[in-house]
Amino acid sequence: MGYKSNHNVFYSCKYHVVWCPKYRRRVLTSEVEGRLKAILHEVAEERQAEIIELEVMPDHVHLLVEVDPQFGIHRLVRLMKGRSSHHLRQEFLWLKKRLPTLWTNSYFVSTVGGAPLAAIKQYIENQKHV
Repeated sequence: MGYKSNHNVFYSCKYHVVWCPKYRRRVLTSEVEGRLKAILHEVAEERQAEIIELEVMPDHVHLLVEVDPQFGIHRLVRLMKGRSSHHLRQEFLWLKKRLPTLWTNSYFVSTVGGAPLAAIKQYIENQKHV
Protein backbone atom coordinates (compact mmCIF):
# COMPACT_ATOMS: atom_id res chain seq x y z
CA MET A 1 0.00 0.00 0.00
CA GLY A 2 1.40 3.39 -0.98
CA TYR A 3 1.30 6.27 1.45
CA LYS A 4 1.55 9.96 0.71
CA SER A 5 3.04 12.69 2.85
CA ASN A 6 2.44 16.40 3.35
CA HIS A 7 5.56 16.96 5.51
CA ASN A 8 3.50 16.49 8.72
CA VAL A 9 1.37 13.45 8.06
CA PHE A 10 1.77 10.19 6.19
CA TYR A 11 -1.64 9.20 4.91
CA SER A 12 -3.77 7.02 2.68
CA CYS A 13 -7.25 8.58 2.64
CA LYS A 14 -9.34 7.42 -0.29
CA TYR A 15 -12.99 8.36 -0.72
CA HIS A 16 -15.84 7.33 -3.00
CA VAL A 17 -17.90 10.46 -3.68
CA VAL A 18 -21.18 10.77 -5.61
CA TRP A 19 -23.16 13.92 -6.37
CA CYS A 20 -26.02 14.87 -8.69
CA PRO A 21 -27.30 17.81 -10.69
CA LYS A 22 -30.29 19.65 -9.27
CA TYR A 23 -33.52 17.64 -9.74
CA ARG A 24 -31.32 14.75 -10.96
CA ARG A 25 -31.58 16.21 -14.47
CA ARG A 26 -29.71 14.34 -17.19
CA VAL A 27 -27.51 17.26 -18.28
CA LEU A 28 -24.00 15.79 -17.92
CA THR A 29 -23.66 14.62 -21.52
CA SER A 30 -21.25 15.07 -24.45
CA GLU A 31 -19.36 18.38 -24.21
CA VAL A 32 -20.52 19.06 -20.65
CA GLU A 33 -19.12 15.69 -19.54
CA GLY A 34 -15.72 16.33 -21.11
CA ARG A 35 -15.44 19.84 -19.71
CA LEU A 36 -16.56 18.66 -16.25
CA LYS A 37 -13.82 16.01 -16.18
CA ALA A 38 -11.21 18.60 -17.14
CA ILE A 39 -12.36 20.98 -14.37
CA LEU A 40 -12.34 18.23 -11.72
CA HIS A 41 -8.82 17.15 -12.71
CA GLU A 42 -7.69 20.78 -12.60
CA VAL A 43 -9.03 21.27 -9.04
CA ALA A 44 -7.52 17.96 -7.89
CA GLU A 45 -4.12 18.88 -9.28
CA GLU A 46 -4.19 22.31 -7.60
CA ARG A 47 -4.98 20.72 -4.22
CA GLN A 48 -2.54 17.80 -4.57
CA ALA A 49 -5.43 15.33 -4.58
CA GLU A 50 -5.30 12.26 -6.79
CA ILE A 51 -8.31 11.25 -8.87
CA ILE A 52 -8.04 7.48 -9.00
CA GLU A 53 -11.23 6.96 -10.98
CA LEU A 54 -13.88 9.30 -12.37
CA GLU A 55 -17.08 8.48 -14.22
CA VAL A 56 -19.67 11.02 -15.28
CA MET A 57 -23.16 9.68 -15.84
CA PRO A 58 -25.90 11.86 -17.38
CA ASP A 59 -27.45 12.43 -13.94
CA HIS A 60 -24.62 11.93 -11.43
CA VAL A 61 -20.86 11.87 -10.88
CA HIS A 62 -18.79 9.05 -9.33
CA LEU A 63 -15.36 9.97 -8.03
CA LEU A 64 -12.68 7.88 -6.32
CA VAL A 65 -10.16 10.31 -4.90
CA GLU A 66 -7.29 10.44 -2.45
CA VAL A 67 -6.95 13.69 -0.54
CA ASP A 68 -4.77 15.08 2.24
CA PRO A 69 -6.67 14.65 5.53
CA GLN A 70 -5.56 18.12 6.66
CA PHE A 71 -7.22 19.65 3.60
CA GLY A 72 -10.30 17.44 3.91
CA ILE A 73 -12.75 15.78 1.57
CA HIS A 74 -15.46 18.35 2.33
CA ARG A 75 -13.31 21.25 1.14
CA LEU A 76 -12.26 19.35 -2.00
CA VAL A 77 -15.84 18.45 -2.97
CA ARG A 78 -17.01 22.01 -2.26
CA LEU A 79 -14.27 23.38 -4.55
CA MET A 80 -15.01 20.84 -7.29
CA LYS A 81 -18.74 21.47 -7.26
CA GLY A 82 -18.37 25.24 -6.97
CA ARG A 83 -15.84 25.72 -9.74
CA SER A 84 -17.52 23.26 -12.09
CA SER A 85 -20.92 24.88 -11.58
CA HIS A 86 -19.50 28.35 -12.22
CA HIS A 87 -17.59 27.40 -15.37
CA LEU A 88 -20.15 25.02 -16.88
CA ARG A 89 -23.01 27.49 -16.44
CA GLN A 90 -20.90 30.23 -18.06
CA GLU A 91 -19.80 28.05 -20.97
CA PHE A 92 -23.10 26.24 -21.58
CA LEU A 93 -25.80 28.89 -21.27
CA TRP A 94 -28.60 26.36 -21.69
CA LEU A 95 -27.67 25.01 -18.22
CA LYS A 96 -28.59 28.40 -16.69
CA LYS A 97 -31.97 28.26 -18.38
CA ARG A 98 -32.63 24.66 -17.36
CA LEU A 99 -31.45 24.74 -13.71
CA PRO A 100 -31.41 27.41 -10.98
CA THR A 101 -28.12 25.91 -9.75
CA LEU A 102 -26.15 23.06 -11.31
CA TRP A 103 -25.63 20.83 -8.26
CA THR A 104 -27.72 19.75 -5.30
CA ASN A 105 -26.38 20.85 -1.92
CA SER A 106 -25.78 17.27 -0.81
CA TYR A 107 -23.40 14.49 -1.81
CA PHE A 108 -22.50 10.95 -0.77
CA VAL A 109 -19.05 10.15 0.59
CA SER A 110 -17.62 6.91 1.89
CA THR A 111 -14.13 5.89 2.88
CA VAL A 112 -12.92 2.86 0.98
CA GLY A 113 -10.95 1.24 3.78
CA GLY A 114 -13.56 -1.50 4.22
CA ALA A 115 -13.61 -2.63 0.59
CA PRO A 116 -10.72 -3.55 -1.66
CA LEU A 117 -9.72 -0.55 -3.75
CA ALA A 118 -9.89 -2.63 -6.93
CA ALA A 119 -13.54 -3.49 -6.24
CA ILE A 120 -14.53 0.18 -5.82
CA LYS A 121 -12.52 1.16 -8.90
CA GLN A 122 -14.19 -1.59 -10.97
CA TYR A 123 -17.63 -0.54 -9.71
CA ILE A 124 -17.04 3.04 -10.88
CA GLU A 125 -15.52 1.95 -14.22
CA ASN A 126 -18.57 -0.23 -14.92
CA GLN A 127 -21.20 2.45 -14.18
CA LYS A 128 -21.81 3.25 -17.83
CA HIS A 129 -22.27 -0.40 -18.69
CA VAL A 130 -25.00 -1.13 -16.14
